Amino acid sequence: MSTAPTAHVPLEPEDPAAPARGEGTDGVDIITFGCRLNAWESEVMRGHAREAGLTDAIIINTCAVTNEAVRQARQAIRRARKDRPGAHLIVTGCAAQIDPLAFAKMPEVDRVIGNAEKLKSDTFRSAVIRGGEAVSVGDIMAVTELAGHLVDGLEGRARAYVQVQTGCDHRCTFCIIPYGRGNARSAPAGEVVDQVRRLVETGHSEVVLTGVDMTSWGTDLPGQPKLGRLVRAILKQVPDLKRLRLSSIDAIEIDDDLMAAIAEEERLCPYLHLSLQAGDDMVLKRMKRRHLRADAIALTDRLKAIRPDIAFGADLIAGFPTETEAMFENSLRLVEECQLAYLHVFPYSPRPGTPAARMPQVNGAVIKERAKRLREAGEAALTRHLASMVGREEVLLVEKPGEARAANFAPVRIETPARPGALVRAAITGHDGTHLIARAVEAA
Repeated sequence: MSTAPTAHVPLEPEDPAAPARGEGTDGVDIITFGCRLNAWESEVMRGHAREAGLTDAIIINTCAVTNEAVRQARQAIRRARKDRPGAHLIVTGCAAQIDPLAFAKMPEVDRVIGNAEKLKSDTFRSAVIRGGEAVSVGDIMAVTELAGHLVDGLEGRARAYVQVQTGCDHRCTFCIIPYGRGNARSAPAGEVVDQVRRLVETGHSEVVLTGVDMTSWGTDLPGQPKLGRLVRAILKQVPDLKRLRLSSIDAIEIDDDLMAAIAEEERLCPYLHLSLQAGDDMVLKRMKRRHLRADAIALTDRLKAIRPDIAFGADLIAGFPTETEAMFENSLRLVEECQLAYLHVFPYSPRPGTPAARMPQVNGAVIKERAKRLREAGEAALTRHLASMVGREEVLLVEKPGEARAANFAPVRIETPARPGALVRAAITGHDGTHLIARAVEAA
């Protein structure tokens, strides 16, 4: 698996258990947990529900990345039923795909649908949703194609997301997500380019490519093209696209064409969220990762050499089974050695059904303390990164009033009347430890 503890890592570092709520005027309330891909799929479901005329329903789109994410989803289900006792409550997403009967047994739940079923328009017809079997979850491993869905951006978001891939063919020992997403499937390049073009035509300045195992894009397509080829095609065939951004990727799978695009294409945002997971070779081996710490350091050094303004985020797991203090220190040092700016820290928690759950476990208090130290290192790294940008001029994407983001993903506080989604040029005048402070100069 390419991200950590799964590919269900969001583009922006955040708690994977924290839900995003979106309520439509048609009375369909969607509560989304986990990754950006889940957020994108929630918009697909919103469109299907609207077209089907579904009303008075709540859809809980779950995540299975950690036990905490599952617990939070169950808590949200109970709260949603209490808040809207008459609504039809539908549960879907990775946790529902992996353990549908556990959710079907909850008295609050009316219907459980799988990850493949949730993307089918017929699923949301009232006659189907309110009738038939309470559980509609198929064999995700039997799904061989990625169905195309067009979403005109995500409601309330400045940037738009395009799903280019789903599923994963790797089997990292800590990760349950392949059993929620199935095997790797790719969207054809032409379909991706067409969707990006439409998003640009509807006013989006920045498009993010997202997937479960992004760098495996193309392995199931004729000729097995690489992700770099897709990136080049988008930038060439959609010249009006201002910014193209990649979500989390597997560090070991960056192909030569993608490396060249990073070096040469100014419109490709200089930010990569890397699936590193750990900085100790023995831990990486027991995770069944495909890189060593030296590979990670060499990669970030090379990327900094060809694109000096690039910034890195990374996933790191604290307290993986058998991790000693010395092994943990190797991961801690990786923050500086890889020049990381953003950390997404996961305290390890065993997922039933994974090999790591059967390994000797680290004491819970030790895991908590190591996660705290990693987060503190991440906070210091972010402060250094922000300080290095003071005095520059940057083109910022306005996300909402008073908030924007630089191309290298640095969050910015800025006072500007520009609409969300607009690009503005600004002078970076300082930082507060978590955000840059900027003064708008002109529209970009």
